[in-house]
Amino acid sequence: MAEKDRLKWDKKYRQKPTLLKTRPPSPLLVKHLSSLNGACAIDLACGSGRHTLYLLEHGFCVDAVDISSVALQTLASKTKGKEVTLLREDLDTFTPQMHRYDLAVMSNYLDRALIRRTIATLKPGALFFIETYMDHPENEKKDSNPDFLLAPNELPGFFDDGFEILAYGEYPNESYELYRMYKQGIIAKKHV
Repeated sequence: MAEKDRLKWDKKYRQKPTLLKTRPPSPLLVKHLSSLNGACAIDLACGSGRHTLYLLEHGFCVDAVDISSVALQTLASKTKGKEVTLLREDLDTFTPQMHRYDLAVMSNYLDRALIRRTIATLKPGALFFIETYMDHPENEKKDSNPDFLLAPNELPGFFDDGFEILAYGEYPNESYELYRMYKQGIIAKKHV
């Protein structure tokens, strides 16, 4: 599966280089980041690195993880001399290092098992930011695989035990994306 996924994503990035443009970070993440300035973060399914770049600008050391060599090569050219480690990994099986991260970021990607594995590895007091697509009647991309769409109000259920939810919302995606799709976003803090 990993090789098939890598080839799929490498092809997608080569055929649509606009996907590799630097985009602004999520407003939800920006709003809640100030309490962690200069910490250690992991950006899961980092793609073009919009969150990695933002975190580096704010003093974080970042482990940026993606399956696509094309995305990681593009990100490498944008992060020369920065405190970043680029990791090409199969996220179907990847588990973050135990108690290394003060912040975990996952955007525009949904792997429920990876969410659970990441939750188990976070430091006490760490934040987990997730923002990804959900099933919604106003979504324009009707052929989306339902396995990769959150059900309404699904994200908070991952954080029932041992976390405080600092922010949660359901809202339309950013205007620069190709299709209007609804997202869920959450910032949850692991209890100390």
